[in-house]
Amino acid sequence: MSDQQTLGKLPRDAIRLLALPPLAPGIIEGFKALVDLTGNISDAMDELGIVGIVPAFELPPVNRGKRIVGPALTVRNIHHGTQIHKAAIDKTSGQGETEAHNLATAGDVLVMQGVMGCSNMGGQSATPSRREGCIGAIVDGTLRDPDQYRQMDWPVWCRGFTPITGKWRMQTVEINGSVEIGGVAVRAGDLVCADEAGIAFIPYAQAAAVLEVARKIDGGDSKRKADIDNGVPLVDILKKSYK
Repeated sequence: MSDQQTLGKLPRDAIRLLALPPLAPGIIEGFKALVDLTGNISDAMDELGIVGIVPAFELPPVNRGKRIVGPALTVRNIHHGTQIHKAAIDKTSGQGETEAHNLATAGDVLVMQGVMGCSNMGGQSATPSRREGCIGAIVDGTLRDPDQYRQMDWPVWCRGFTPITGKWRMQTVEINGSVEIGGVAVRAGDLVCADEAGIAFIPYAQAAAVLEVARKIDGGDSKRKADIDNGVPLVDILKKSYK
């Protein structure tokens, strides 16, 4: 990508990466194949000493029954310092997440460090994000237009909803840099796995190692479940090592 493909919403140096680093072949499909997505990833990350889980009681899903796996396309918002009434009269919006939508490729996950009390993204902003290829969004902050996300059937995790616009109250300061989501540091290109139980942020360089361990755990769980379903005596199940 070239600089001409940015939209001018932010200074060029605030857009840290114009393209996300590619993950090794098979990584995304490998994670998608896990039966228990975030649960087994969480166990694998515990074994590897990696901190990266945000439970759903902190960032609940808007749509039930959804799971996504993809690289993080990051946005960082902060509180705007302008006077709200004046900004509204002058139409001086501080939001610039459209720069991220513009850089999106198919399969990306929008990951936004936001602010509370106003909308970091509304339905009209989410629509082009989805059109440009984002498969869902993780927002550490509040949003508006909950019905539109459900009608779009677009997976979103956030802290809650508000009708209050963020245009005059917040400012986008960085695209594809580092953000903090639920206390977890996330860099552009890190792998995002999310389901109804929560969200796993896997560092880019450790994705293959986490997948290897998660596969072993997932396979062991499947064997144990099969033994239970097939009537294997509990005493025999307890003697087995499945993981």
